[in-house]
Amino acid sequence: MASLTCMKLRGVVTALVAVTVAVGVGGCAQGVDGGTAPAVENGPRTAVLADTNPVPLTPSPTPVLPATVRSFDGGDVTVTDSSRIIAVDRYGTLAQTVYALGLGANLVGRSTSASFPAVAHVPNVAGGNGSLSVEAVLALRPSVFLTDTTSAGPAVRDQLKAAGVTVVYFDPNRTMDGVVPQINAVAAALGVPNAGAELGQRTQAEIAAATAAVPPHDPKPKIAFLYLRTAAITMIAGPGSGADSLITAIGGIDAGTAAGVKEPFVTITSEAMITAAPDVLLVMSDGLKSVGGVDGLAKVPGIAQTPAGKNHRVVDMSDAALLSFGPNTGRVISALSTTVYGPNA
Repeated sequence: MASLTCMKLRGVVTALVAVTVAVGVGGCAQGVDGGTAPAVENGPRTAVLADTNPVPLTPSPTPVLPATVRSFDGGDVTVTDSSRIIAVDRYGTLAQTVYALGLGANLVGRSTSASFPAVAHVPNVAGGNGSLSVEAVLALRPSVFLTDTTSAGPAVRDQLKAAGVTVVYFDPNRTMDGVVPQINAVAAALGVPNAGAELGQRTQAEIAAATAAVPPHDPKPKIAFLYLRTAAITMIAGPGSGADSLITAIGGIDAGTAAGVKEPFVTITSEAMITAAPDVLLVMSDGLKSVGGVDGLAKVPGIAQTPAGKNHRVVDMSDAALLSFGPNTGRVISALSTTVYGPNA
């Protein structure tokens, strides 16, 4: 922790020097290699939400059940009881949505990624390696289990079906356009469609306000999202990762997609990073820690040769917030925009 703090302090000093002596024409700052880059802040920085808890609707809605909905796996599912909800997905989106709908008191199980403070007391149904534990799910006696087709693979789905668990599957893809439809889908499954419409409208308004407030830049910064889980797992995002949609929302160009990456995530190579040439690196906070902070990230192949690497332009954000694409999306966009461009941009 101390070393990370020191690294951030060094980044702040670097940024202050850059702002003082290296601001060029047209709002561009001179990079360490003598070129120009979009006016983004130098130095490693952390984008922070003042409160990662979603804001719940009040008063809490009363579910009208039974409700029959189309599950993402292709079948129709009838939900008769939403008093004991388990919500599991890669980014904690479903648990955030349940809580924001005003049904947090009904949440009895969650995934590791649903780590916002309001649900810290709720049991985690993931195993030691982060994978879904069917035994843990069954032990909590859920009246309905909300998950997606990535978090619950075919074998897990078969086990849940055999155990008679009412399961509704949702689209695992995360995009800006999919935020409100997923809120509505969760609300419909839980018998509170009117609450879903209200939450969807509120979330859409927050997203619109946040994107409208993003300062325009010409050229737009190239931003690369890196998925990091120790030095053994380092990936750059491309189309369909969700990160590409978020980067566009904050006024950037997804560096991976622009460099020709065809998959949502591919392993980082020196060639890929140098070709992508990102101005900013966007990472999850725990992922950054897993590689040894900014100093460790610089050792990943190709990072040090990029404009972002040379200028220490690394922005991290909580794993529970960055790619959740849930009710907090507007606040995520605002926090990232302020961190990438600076509060006075």
